[in-house]
Amino acid sequence: MPTMFRVGRLLLFAGSILLPSSPITFREVPPSESKITWVHENGHSDKRYLPETIGPGVAIFDYNNDGWMDILFVNSGESAFFHPRTALRSALYRNNRDGTFADVTEKAGLRGNLFGMGAAIGDYDGDGFQDIFLTGYGKSMLYRSKGDGTFEEVTESGISPPGWSTSAVWFDYNNDGRLDLFVCQFVDYSSLRSCGLANSYGGKIEGIPEAGTYYCIPRIFAPMPSHLYRNDGNGHFIDVSKETGILDSAGKGFGVVATDINQDGYLDLFQANDTVANFLFVNSEGKKFEEIGLASGVGYSDDGVTRSGMGVDAADFDEDGWQDLFVANVDQETFSFYHNSKDEIFTDLSKSHGIADPTRLLSGWGVRFFDYDNDGFADLILANGHPDDLVERRMRGVTYKEPLLLFHNQGDGKMANVSSLAGAAFQENYAARGLAVGDLNNDGYPDVVVGINGGAPLVLLNNLSNKNNWLGLKLVSTIGNPAAVGALIKWSAGGQVHSRLKTAGGSFLSSHDPREILGLGTGGKVDWLEIRWPKPSTRVDRFTDLPANKYLTIKEEMGIL
Repeated sequence: MPTMFRVGRLLLFAGSILLPSSPITFREVPPSESKITWVHENGHSDKRYLPETIGPGVAIFDYNNDGWMDILFVNSGESAFFHPRTALRSALYRNNRDGTFADVTEKAGLRGNLFGMGAAIGDYDGDGFQDIFLTGYGKSMLYRSKGDGTFEEVTESGISPPGWSTSAVWFDYNNDGRLDLFVCQFVDYSSLRSCGLANSYGGKIEGIPEAGTYYCIPRIFAPMPSHLYRNDGNGHFIDVSKETGILDSAGKGFGVVATDINQDGYLDLFQANDTVANFLFVNSEGKKFEEIGLASGVGYSDDGVTRSGMGVDAADFDEDGWQDLFVANVDQETFSFYHNSKDEIFTDLSKSHGIADPTRLLSGWGVRFFDYDNDGFADLILANGHPDDLVERRMRGVTYKEPLLLFHNQGDGKMANVSSLAGAAFQENYAARGLAVGDLNNDGYPDVVVGINGGAPLVLLNNLSNKNNWLGLKLVSTIGNPAAVGALIKWSAGGQVHSRLKTAGGSFLSSHDPREILGLGTGGKVDWLEIRWPKPSTRVDRFTDLPANKYLTIKEEMGIL
C-alpha cells in the first residue's frame, strides 16, 4: 500500500496532498461587512484601448500611524481615450479596527484625476508618515503626507515619467539613507491603436473571423525605458536614468521588485517585461546598473523565447541564504520560478517544483511570497485573469476570468498547490490584477486584497487555525533608509533558524503592508532575533527571549520601543 506521511502542516499520501492537518481558509469579506463599496471603473469601450484591461493596483499601508493597516484602491479617470461622465477617483479606506473600513478619500485630500494604474507607498521625506505615488497612463502623481491624515499633491517633485507608467518601487539604490523611486514604463501607446484578431493576444486563428476589435498584444508597440529618480533630501528628485544606465534598456515594464541578488548590500532590480526579455538590473555600488537578464537566465524562457512577464516577486524560498525570483506570464507560457545559483545565474524550477502545470493555461498578475501559515517558510499566492475579454471565443481551455492560486512551501522549496483547500474564493474566477498582502486585523496572519478589473475588490481574511505562533516587526532605520528596505532578518524559534531579506515592491501595480511577520511554527517564543540594518549602516542588533504573538517596533540604535 502507498505510504501516508506528514510534511510540515500537510498530510501527504503517496507524494500527493490528501488532506491538510488543519483548515487552510481565506474568508471573503463581503462589502456589506467591510463597508468597502468602491468599484473599479476600467473605462471599457468597443475600441478596446489597451490601458482599459490592465488595472487596478491596490496598496495596504498605515496612512495615519494608528497601528492598523488601511487600504488604497487605484481607479481610472480622465485620459486621451476616456472621458467619464462624472469624475472618478482612487479611494482610501481607513481601518476602523472592528472589521469595517471608512472611505476617507475626500477628507484625506486625494482628489487627483488620472487614468490610474498602480500605487507605490514610501516615506520619502523621512517624517515618519507614508507618502503615495500613483502611476497611470499619461501622467503620474506624488502625494506627500502632511502628518495629520491628509495629503498634498507635490507638483514640482521632479518625478515626471513620460507616457504610460505601471509598477513603481521605493528603495535606496545608492545607500545614502533616502528612498529613491524606480518607475516602470510600459509601451509607447500614443497611437491609441485598437487591433483586429491578427494582432490580438490570441493572434489570428484559422476558422475564426477577423471581424471585431480586440485588445492589442503589446508586441506590436515600441518599448520604453523605465526611469530612476534620486531623492536629493530636500523633497525633490533628480532623474538619474541616463547616468545610471537604466535608460540604455528599453522594455515593456509591468512589474518590478527591489532585492539583493548577490549579497553585496546594494539593492538590484528585477523588471518583468511583456513580449520582450525581462531585465535584471544589477547595482554597481550605487553608481551604475548593469542589465544582465540574458546572461543570468531570467530574460528568456529555457527555449530562448520572450514571454509576457507581468507580476514579479523575490524571496529566499528554499532558505539557502540567496534571493530567488518569480515572474507570472500569460497562458501557454507557464510562470517562471527562478532559483539563485549564487553566481548571478538563475535556473527555472517551475516544472520540477510544482508551478508549471497549474499555471499553464493562466495569465498571472499579482503575486506574493508570504508565509500564510506562519511555519517560517515562504508560500506563494497568485492573482490571475486573461487580458482579453473575448479570449473564450477563440481559445479552448482559456477563460477571461480565472482562479486564484495558493501554493504551500513544503520546507524544501517545492510548492504544493493547495488552492482547492484554501476557501470558497479560490473556487471562483476573477478578472484579477493587482494583489497586496497585509495583516488587516492584527491577528498575526497575513490577509490578501485583490484588485478586480472593472469590478469590486476582493478582501480575503486569513482564518487559518493551525495555532502556529508569530512575531510581527515594524522596523525603523535611522542610518539607512526609513523603510529599512534591505535589512536582513534572522530568527530562531523551536530549534529552527530562518532568515528573510526585507525587499520592496513586487506583485503588480501594488504595495504591501511594510511590517514583517515572522513565522515561529509551534515555537512558543523567539529564542533570538538578529537584524542587520541596511547600508550605509553597519549595525547588527540582536535580541533574545522575545514573546510570541505580538507586534514590536524596533528602531535602529534605540532597540525595542
